[in-house]
Amino acid sequence: MKLLFLGDVVGRSGRDAVMARLPALRAALAPDLVVVNAENASHGFGLAPDMARGFLAAGADALTLGNHAWDRREIIPYLDQEPRLLRPINFPPGTPGRGATVLDLPGGRRALVVNAMGRLFMDPLDDPFRAVQAELARHRMGAGGTIHAALVDFHAEASSEKMAFGHSFDGKVSLVVGTHTHTPSADHQILPDGTAYMTDAGMCGDYDSVIGMQKGGAALRFWRKMPGERLAPAEGEATVCGVLVETDDATGLARRIEPLRVGGRLSQAMPAA
Repeated sequence: MKLLFLGDVVGRSGRDAVMARLPALRAALAPDLVVVNAENASHGFGLAPDMARGFLAAGADALTLGNHAWDRREIIPYLDQEPRLLRPINFPPGTPGRGATVLDLPGGRRALVVNAMGRLFMDPLDDPFRAVQAELARHRMGAGGTIHAALVDFHAEASSEKMAFGHSFDGKVSLVVGTHTHTPSADHQILPDGTAYMTDAGMCGDYDSVIGMQKGGAALRFWRKMPGERLAPAEGEATVCGVLVETDDATGLARRIEPLRVGGRLSQAMPAA
C-alpha cells in the first residue's frame, strides 16, 4: 500500500498549490491513501469548512489539524459531521470531533489515521502517548487484521518529543510523521522495527517567508518584542511538501519512505512511482 502525506497547508498560496497539484500527484504516484494537514489553510490560522470540502474534492482521503484547530469556529460543527476530518486525539473527553478514523479504501483495504499533538512547548493537553496507545489497542494491523496500514500525524514543536514518539510506536504503525514546524526535516527513515518516520513533513506554502508568514511583520516580532505585529501568510509560489511511504501488505510496516517537494523555492524531490 502507498501512503502519501502532505504537511501543513499555509494560507491561500499553499491551499491553491495543494488543490492544483494533488490530482496530478495521485495520478503519478498512485497512492492508496492521501492525508493532508490543513490546520493553517485559512489565512494561516485554522480551517474553514468550505476549504475542507475543497481538499477532499481534490483528492485528500483525510485531513488532520493541530493547535489551530479551533481558530475558525465554524469548523466545530463540521468536525462532528465529517469523519474524514480529525483534530488531535488527546484533547480532553467531550471535545467536539474525533482524533482517529478508519477509512475504507479501494480493493477492500482499510487504513487507520490518527492525529495527535505534543505537549512540549505546546498547550498542556492529555498525554498523546497513552491516547495513541489506547487507540492502537483497538486494532490489529496486517494481513488478516482489522486494518492494513496505520498513519499517525504527530503535531508537535520539539524534535525530541517527535523522535521519542516515533520510537515508542516503532513496529506498531506504518508511518509516524511530524507536523507543526513548517520546515521539512532530512531524517526520513525506516526505524528498526519497520515504522517509517520523519520528524517534520514541512509545509505546503511559500518558503520565502518566516514559516509561511510574510517576513516583515514576523521578523519585527523578534526585533521589538512588542505585541501587535500582525502576521499574514506569504503569497508567493508554494512548495508542496510531504512524504510517500510504501508498506508491506503482510505486515503493514514500511518498505520505503521518500520525501516529496514540488514547486516553489526548495530543491525538488519527487518519489518514484
